[in-house]
Amino acid sequence: MTIDLTNGEFRSLLDLVYIGNWILNATRGNDRIEEYDRVESKIFGLCSGTPLSALVEHRLGVAFPSRAFQEGGIQDAIAYYEDGVFFDILAEELSKRDMGYPEITGENYAELTERMEKYLAEFNDNGVENVSVEGIEP
Repeated sequence: MTIDLTNGEFRSLLDLVYIGNWILNATRGNDRIEEYDRVESKIFGLCSGTPLSALVEHRLGVAFPSRAFQEGGIQDAIAYYEDGVFFDILAEELSKRDMGYPEITGENYAELTERMEKYLAEFNDNGVENVSVEGIEP
């Protein structure tokens, strides 16, 4: 298979591959999905000998995203995603709790989304500043 990409498009592909592997493997510890690590290594290995060679490092014959790549803003993109997902999940879980953990149906979906919107507005204004858990001192 051949894919014809400009350097800019290939740079974007590197971001997508890295972020995808991060999401799939970052929390897995020793139980990583090695197939995704291999694909990431293969794609980053294609940087060698190109204007993008600073984005790859090699250790023991394996290509890895370089420190320059990892410190070039990709972690900011991941953090932005994680913040959004965190607040969305928290808003949904708190809304379900407030409703007594019902099965979500067409009949109660509007109530769920209305509650979620209120939580999301609060989180947008104050982050977690006003969130507390009974029994745990700040």
